[in-house]
Amino acid sequence: GLAVAAPSAMAQTTLRAVMHSDLKILDPIWTTAYITRNHGYMIYDTLLAQDEKGAIKLQMVEKYETAPDKKSYTFTLRDGLLWHDGKPVTSEDCIASIKRWAIKDSLGQKMMSFVASIDAVDAKTFAIKLKEPTGLVLLGLSKPSSNVPFMMPKRVADTDPGKQIADYTGSGPFIFKKDEWKPGEKVVYVKNPKY
Repeated sequence: GLAVAAPSAMAQTTLRAVMHSDLKILDPIWTTAYITRNHGYMIYDTLLAQDEKGAIKLQMVEKYETAPDKKSYTFTLRDGLLWHDGKPVTSEDCIASIKRWAIKDSLGQKMMSFVASIDAVDAKTFAIKLKEPTGLVLLGLSKPSSNVPFMMPKRVADTDPGKQIADYTGSGPFIFKKDEWKPGEKVVYVKNPKY
């Protein structure tokens, strides 16, 4: 089951839901299981997203620019993005997250075959330089289903992709209460007041 607690000024509302399967694996890059993807969407955010028609929408990214030769993309993060622990989201976090996702995901692997480099320009800006133009950068970073390129703090994204993460700090709409997690019984999320 899944319990989502969303405190408000007036009263606390708790949503209880029974999911289609048990949440056993908490690393959404490590598995393509939908239950883990759904958990990922609760606690993490993405740089870009797709609407129901497949159009690219900005998420953590405030703006991006494509070079005239289509061989580089520059992404600028929105102001004020914070991890659940209160630290700011940086371009270094995003670069590490993209790299970890791309090792495990087939679209990510294909995208990276075109990538010459991914570098931080400053704390909120990073550039992806390509060997040749491809539409896979925006498609990959906005990918809606398993595996989703969720953004994680660099210290977490630096985890070997062959091992599962042990730190569930995200920047998404809910904060995962790991101390209350009982596999096969309950998962607790609390609303992220800064989202």
